[in-house]
Amino acid sequence: MKPSILIVDDEDVSRLVLREALTKRGYQIEEASSAEDGIKKLRQQPFDLVLLDVQMSGMTGIEAIPKFKDIDPSVIIIMTTALGSKETIMEAISRGAYDYFVKPFKFEEMEVVVKRSLERRKMEVEIQTLREQVNQEFRVESIIGKSGAVQDILKLISRVAGTTATVLIWGETGTGKELVARAIHQNSSRQEKPMVKLNCAGIPEGLLESELFGFEKGAFTGAVERKIGKFELADQGTIFLDEIGDMNPGAQAKILRILQEMEFERLGGIKSIKIDVRVIAATNRDLTEAVKQGMFREDLFHRLNLFSIHMPSLRQRVEDIPILADHFLKEANKRFERSIGSISSEAMNYLMKYEWPGNVRELKNTIERSVLVTDGDVLSSKFLPQHVTRNVSEKTPASVPRLEMDLAETLRNVERQLILDALERADGVQRKAAKLLGITERVLWYKIKKLEIAVPGGSGDQFEAVEEVNEHEET
Repeated sequence: MKPSILIVDDEDVSRLVLREALTKRGYQIEEASSAEDGIKKLRQQPFDLVLLDVQMSGMTGIEAIPKFKDIDPSVIIIMTTALGSKETIMEAISRGAYDYFVKPFKFEEMEVVVKRSLERRKMEVEIQTLREQVNQEFRVESIIGKSGAVQDILKLISRVAGTTATVLIWGETGTGKELVARAIHQNSSRQEKPMVKLNCAGIPEGLLESELFGFEKGAFTGAVERKIGKFELADQGTIFLDEIGDMNPGAQAKILRILQEMEFERLGGIKSIKIDVRVIAATNRDLTEAVKQGMFREDLFHRLNLFSIHMPSLRQRVEDIPILADHFLKEANKRFERSIGSISSEAMNYLMKYEWPGNVRELKNTIERSVLVTDGDVLSSKFLPQHVTRNVSEKTPASVPRLEMDLAETLRNVERQLILDALERADGVQRKAAKLLGITERVLWYKIKKLEIAVPGGSGDQFEAVEEVNEHEET
């Protein structure tokens, strides 16, 4: 789609010259002969760029800048002027203009300015789109689940997000620790500032400190120029230290100092750099045990553990699996342009019984893979990875009825076993067994006869009339 430009100038010749020059260069052009007319046109349709003359009868270009910005804060405004006084240009820029060029127009110069302006506009739109996507993806409501554990996590996020407290998130790999960290950031007063992530386990020990704190030119061999570290990049925002349990002792000491004093030096530097950063850390290790073993500083642990959030494994929140699976199915449909309507009950049964060592991340990957290989509109168990169905089948006890068995036969066997268990617990006394089962003695004898259960010491002939027991008495 061609970039759209609105030319606002009260001189017909100037508008004509600009229209011809810009049309030849592939732009879509609209004109307005006054600031008032230009404001009206911008209300009617969006433009990528406004070329606004400074001096016009009626409302001047300088006066019109804030009105254009009120309608569309992202629109790029370039001033055109025959005067070109420094004071006028400075005032225009202070009111929101991006650049200017002077009449008579030098088209090579004008083309450079227009291209640069439109590139900036494109970049700003992309940044805003990404920001909105991030805000949507990491809002509190994006943490999915109805279990008590998830509801507790949501309450903790709500409680801590508005504070500056350091947060430690701990739990197994794949439980959603980063999702919670980003939800805390996005629901805090720092949401417009950066959240910088560093995976402490993914960086070699010798490079970790330079990543965290940066370095000065010449600090070591290969340091040919200054580098800004993660803490400095996160100033006024949040730093997320993932897998902090793998951090080496030297870096731990420096992190402790930052938490205490909010200052540090770049490697090879002597100047202390003051920062304002919120620290959120995550780990899949037991830091309490690591402290006991001397692998993690106790003072740093207590600093980080000011506010703690435990992420339960998926095994501990099985009731959330159907909700998560349906959510991931919808996401995968959108991502891979598929239209799979549902997950079969048999497939869901496998998902519910599998232990998910990789937790939510593994469930998401499993659904995505299954969506790619499914050839119908229902995701059935035959499209699940073999390790999911095989592991579940291997761990299913022999006493558990197979899905293929007839439902009536399954219920008959279960009922028979319950009665036998009750009779055994009651030492063969039917009255006591009936009480244990919560039914009358007459109904018990009816079921014993129906299920052909052998009862020591009695034929049951005197209970023939029990066959007339009403349907509602059968439980």
